[in-house]
Amino acid sequence: MARPTHLSRALSQNFLADRATAARFARLAVPHPTAELLLEVGAGKGALTEGLAPRCQELRAYEIDARLVPGLRSRFADRPHVRVVHGDFLTARPPVTPFSVAGNVPFSRTAAVVDWCLRAPGLTDATFLTQLEYARKRTGDYGSWTLLTVRTWPRYEWRFLGRVDRTRFRPVPRVDAGVIRLERRGTPLIGPAAYRGWRDLVELGFSGVGGSLHASLRRAHPRRKVDAAFRAAGLDPCALVGSAGPDQWLELHRVLAR
Repeated sequence: MARPTHLSRALSQNFLADRATAARFARLAVPHPTAELLLEVGAGKGALTEGLAPRCQELRAYEIDARLVPGLRSRFADRPHVRVVHGDFLTARPPVTPFSVAGNVPFSRTAAVVDWCLRAPGLTDATFLTQLEYARKRTGDYGSWTLLTVRTWPRYEWRFLGRVDRTRFRPVPRVDAGVIRLERRGTPLIGPAAYRGWRDLVELGFSGVGGSLHASLRRAHPRRKVDAAFRAAGLDPCALVGSAGPDQWLELHRVLAR
């Protein structure tokens, strides 16, 4: 029986229908020979699962739609290292051991899935197909940076890995998709003792109070110190907060934390 289109829309489902794109995504999600444990978000009909399965020792494929689960389980029945889990990925308990995450994320749930990953202590990396605008915005590809990206930068690297044409999906969404990858740094750029100060500084800068980044930071730091920090970071005093890249924020923190 054909799958009702309205149900796909209700669940924000756009299934990847291009094998070459699925194979390329699998290589981006698991760039090394094999991943020990990989969690897939929204396995759908198994297009990405098929490419991911040979690249990991254990794959847990989460699918919230009960109508798709029997087909997935039948498709991967001969691969015991693939476990199809019927349920909402966002309610899953993060594994204790190191793990990766990958998937074609429903556009409406991208922020929640990314937040889940950032809160998981064992996460090593996550690679997603998301709405193109989200992928570009989070990785600075528009030439500006967001609060979430800058705040988490000392612990995670955010990278934009390419664009995927909307015609590669069924049903066809209204916008193109993008591939985004988060990687936990082996050695954080800022130590645990200083991380709270980093978060406070970034959130102060993004508060928007005072009309500019310089004015916002002056609410908690002397003008002369903010001036010195801007010189060290190579920032114009009139710079808008979004124009400051992560490396410039690291310079601001280095000077202002003294």
